[in-house]
Amino acid sequence: MTSELERIKVLEVKISQVVDYIKKLTGENDRLRDQVKELKADRKEFDEMARRSGKFEETVKKYDEEREALKTRVEAIIKQIDQLGL
Repeated sequence: MTSELERIKVLEVKISQVVDYIKKLTGENDRLRDQVKELKADRKEFDEMARRSGKFEETVKKYDEEREALKTRVEAIIKQIDQLGL
C-alpha cells in the first residue's frame, strides 16, 4: 500500500507540474495576444501615415509642376519685355 501512496504522490507532483506549466502558457498566451493587438494598432497607424505621405507627395508634385509652369511663363514675359528694349 505504501508503494501505491508513493505512486499517487508522484502523480500529484506531475499533475501539479502540468498545471503550473499550463498556467505559464496561459499567461504567455495572454501576453502574446496583447502584443498582437498592439502590433495591429501600430500597423493601422503606419498604414494611415503611409496613405497621408502618398497624398503629400502627390501635392508636392502638383505644386512643383505649377511652379515650373509659372517659371516658364515668367521667363516668357521677361523675354517679351527685353524685346521691347525697356
